Amino acid sequence: MDARVTAHRPDRDDPQATLLGIPNVSEGGDRATLERIGARLLTAEPHADPDHDRAVFTLAAPPGALAPALLAGAREALARIDLRRHAGRHPHVGALDVAPVVFLDDARRGAACAEALVTADLLAHELELPVFLYGLLGGGRTRAELRRGGPAALAERMRSGELVPDFGPHAPHPTAGATLVAARPPLVAFNLELAPPASVADARRIAALVREGGEEGLPGVRAIGLDLPHRGGVAQVSCNVEDHRGVPLAELVAAVARHAAVAEAELVGLAPASAFDGFPPDLRCRGRATVEDALSAASGPS
Repeated sequence: MDARVTAHRPDRDDPQATLLGIPNVSEGGDRATLERIGARLLTAEPHADPDHDRAVFTLAAPPGALAPALLAGAREALARIDLRRHAGRHPHVGALDVAPVVFLDDARRGAACAEALVTADLLAHELELPVFLYGLLGGGRTRAELRRGGPAALAERMRSGELVPDFGPHAPHPTAGATLVAARPPLVAFNLELAPPASVADARRIAALVREGGEEGLPGVRAIGLDLPHRGGVAQVSCNVEDHRGVPLAELVAAVARHAAVAEAELVGLAPASAFDGFPPDLRCRGRATVEDALSAASGPS
């Protein structure tokens, strides 16, 4: 499914003030739950995946409006998602797993940092969620560091004092775990499905090769290998590209294709149009949608 921006209409007099919120929730199959969360977030349709058991919402708003919208969606998520019943393959530590505030250029970096801190404070004090900062606000700490071992490991690390939340209680929420908050530039969530007879073992091997730190590591690329039962057991290399200017999606496709045939690609959420520079014209990409087109549609006539 496409993730479209239809949140608070960006200020037509000052479009440069617009920030994006990209909340990820640990639910990918219950449409009623996602509709309720989406209604509170004022977003259209999330990207939802039952194998990952995860949904990604995208909303746009000026500073001051984004944090309350994220809080409203988080409130619905906590009311409807019990992390103890989560069975998805995507790494996670919370019902509202991450809630990054995205700035589209350096001029909006300060506003995004401020909005992210307000969001973290609201989530902690209104919903009693422990909130961990990552990226710019977290001293460079990564999502992977915080998610290592999943919710149970996070709870133990909090009990031992190894991890102390930046906001909120010093123990996980009983049903919602914890939430990770950041201010960051655009990140491209991008998946590649391998053609048969490639297996999940192949996907994991390839992910280890192409991610940052691997033998053929691409800078700023995080990758894991998964199988997708809901798509007939397809093997997938699931990636985050943290700097699409340094690693265009075409380069990632080529790196994976050196080791296995790529049957299809998938974009999760939105990507800057430039991320698709040089993209193979014969490779289908499900959910392909750009930030620029979505913002243009959101700021169009009422």
